[in-house]
Amino acid sequence: MSWPDAPRTGRAAATARLRGASGRPRPGAVARRVRAARRRLAAGGTDRGANPVELAVVMPAVLVLLFASVQVAAWFVARSTALNAAQSGVNAQRVLQAPAGAGEARATRFLGAAGDWLVGWDSPGPTCVTGPTEVTCTVTGRSLSVIPGVSFRVRQTAHGTVERWTNP
Repeated sequence: MSWPDAPRTGRAAATARLRGASGRPRPGAVARRVRAARRRLAAGGTDRGANPVELAVVMPAVLVLLFASVQVAAWFVARSTALNAAQSGVNAQRVLQAPAGAGEARATRFLGAAGDWLVGWDSPGPTCVTGPTEVTCTVTGRSLSVIPGVSFRVRQTAHGTVERWTNP
């Protein structure tokens, strides 16, 4: 095969397809090529570099949602910890002839062993109020902060009846 008869590749082949033997453009070839380019453009085939730009725009929102969901989860765990401590205090204080302060001591021990999900619970400390028939314990604090400067207030209260002798 000699040089003029060699198959054409690349730009030369594209030019040969558009032009006939006379060197003039074939009728309709240019229009077909323009329509094909428009279809590729509409289908998103030539959007080079668009993915990194889209990622740069979307990623801050994704990170904010991620940290916000972790912060909300920390708040729920802190609420659960405070409620369990309050229930533990009620269970200790409602026993028949329980000494004064037994509920607060039990809730304090529980919170000391529970970890740091509930922060600042020790400044007022758990409080238990014993009435003639009912015990109420309250635990307050703040949730652990995952996002700097953001923490939610937590306050949980548990109630229970006091054990006592009654006439049948």
